[in-house]
Amino acid sequence: MKTLLTAATLVAATLTTPAFAAAEDYVLDASHSQIVFSYDHLGYSTTYGMFSGFEGTIAFDQEDPAASSVSVSFPVRSMLTGWEARFGHFMSDDFFAAAEDEMVTFTSTAIEVTGDDTALITGDLTLNGITKPVVLDAKLNQVGVHPQREKPWAGFDATTTLLRSDFEVGAFAPFVSDEVEVNISIEASKAE
Repeated sequence: MKTLLTAATLVAATLTTPAFAAAEDYVLDASHSQIVFSYDHLGYSTTYGMFSGFEGTIAFDQEDPAASSVSVSFPVRSMLTGWEARFGHFMSDDFFAAAEDEMVTFTSTAIEVTGDDTALITGDLTLNGITKPVVLDAKLNQVGVHPQREKPWAGFDATTTLLRSDFEVGAFAPFVSDEVEVNISIEASKAE
C-alpha cells in the first residue's frame, strides 16, 4: 500500500509541476533578412555592400535567452555590391578569390543578456577560410504572431565591427579602411 501511495504521489507531482520552457527552433526568413556592411573609401565616401537571401536557424528560448543559439551560413559569392566591377574585384586575388561553393558561417558559442531585449552574442565567424571569435551587439525587436502568415515570428537586429585584416582580405588598408561596420537585421519564423 505504501508503494502505491508513493507512486501516486510521484505521478500527481509530475502532473502538477510546471514544465520548463525550452528553446524553440526558428528558421530565418530569407526574404526579410540581410547583412549590410560599410567601409571608408579613401576618406571620400562610405561604400556599402550586402548579403541577403541567406539561411540559418535560431534556437530561441524566450524564458532564458542566454540558453538560445544561432547558426547562419551563406555563399561569399552572394555578396551584392551595387556595381559589377566592384564585385569582380572583391572576388579577385586582392580580396576573397572565393570558389563558387565557399561559405561564410557564424555559429554562436555564448549569449550574455545585457537588458530586457538586448544581448551580446559571441560566436565563431568563418570568412575566407579563417575562423575568429566575433561579438554581435543584438536587440530583440519583436516576438509575436505574424499578421499575414499567422504563425509565431521573431525579429532581431545586431551590429559588430570586423577587421578585414583578421580574415586576410585587408588589401589597400589603411587607405580603404580595415574596419568594416556590419549591420544585421533578420526575421525568423517558428519551425514547423
